[in-house]
Formats: sequence, structure tokens, C-alpha cells
Amino acid sequence: MKKIIVLLLLALGSGSHGMAQQKAKREVLPAAVQIKIAVQAAPTEFREGAQVYGYDSEGKFVVLRAGTNDYICLAPDYKLPMLYAYAYPKSLEPFMARGRELIAQGKRRERDDIREQEFKAGKLIIPQQPTMLYGYWGSLEQLNKETGEMADAKRRYVLYVPFAKAADLGMASKPTVPGIPWLMDEGSYKAHIMINPADMGHSHGPAK
Repeated sequence: MKKIIVLLLLALGSGSHGMAQQKAKREVLPAAVQIKIAVQAAPTEFREGAQVYGYDSEGKFVVLRAGTNDYICLAPDYKLPMLYAYAYPKSLEPFMARGRELIAQGKRRERDDIREQEFKAGKLIIPQQPTMLYGYWGSLEQLNKETGEMADAKRRYVLYVPFAKAADLGMASKPTVPGIPWLMDEGSYKAHIMINPADMGHSHGPAK
């Protein structure tokens, strides 16, 4: 009996390991599909001419489509369990690109401090007028590969308002009632208004 239990546990363990490996080895989506997902994050009038970044067949972050307007869309990171797409005007790109560089260097935790130091030193630019970041995400299982739409998709919006104070805007400085906008990092160079869906299920996506 003991031998049977041991064998069952080993089988279950190997099955779990196999599933974990399968998830870890998720393949890069075709470029055309990545583009369709990425542009879903942007307002409709900016989608057609937006420049799109995503991943080539080897998993390298590249330009998938050159743009003709002032918008950038990011296709989902294929290594993450959810498909996160983002869109923002090109004026935010130095700030966003630097964040990606630091994450690639294994400095995700330090990236905010580093970017702040670089901003204060005049080495990093972030728009000083209100600027939008759009987020769109859902699951691979619910993805329509023809349209880039996901049946379970959610959206959130981030409005950068550098150095804003919550009291001046009549807003809370932390999340309160689900779905109500609030000001994050108030008073800082990257203060931003968070507008999350009420049923978001987590505090942040991987961008910003």
C-alpha cells in the first residue's frame, strides 16, 4: 500500500512539473496577433498609425510595426501568465523605455529610485503636462486571434500629473472604493491618477 501511495505522489509531482514546464515554455504569438492585441489598448483613432513593439520568434523585444502617428503600443510579454498590452503617446517613451531597460538588467525593485535620480539630474525626461497611459489585459484562453480582443479583457487608465497633490485635485492618495480614481506617488515627478476597474483583482500590471 505504501508503495502505491509513493508511486501516486511521484506521478502527481511529475504531472505538476510537466504543466509548469509547459507554462514556462509558452511560445511567442505570431507578430500579426501581437499587433492586434497591442493596438486594442489604444483609443480607436490612434490604433492604425501606432508604432508597435513586441517579440520576434526568438523572444527578443523588437519593433513589430513602424508607426505614422505619435502613439506607441506594447504587445504582451509572452512570458507572463496574463496578456498585458499598453499604449501611450511617444512623449512617455523615454520614461517607459528606461523602465524596460532596468527591468531587463534585473533592477525592477530599484527602477523607480534610479529613474527619479536620473530625472532630477536632467538625464531622463517625463512630460510635465498631463499624459495618458492605457492598459488592456486578459487571458490567452479568451483571446480572439483574428481581432486581438479577449472576452475577459479589462482596462485601466493612468494619467501622469507630475508633482500633483491629492488635496489639490480633490482625490484620495490611496485606493479606497473599488473603481474610484486615486492619486499615486503624489507630489513626485511621476505622480499619476489611477483609474482601475472595480474588479481588477490586483494592484498593478507590469508596465509603468
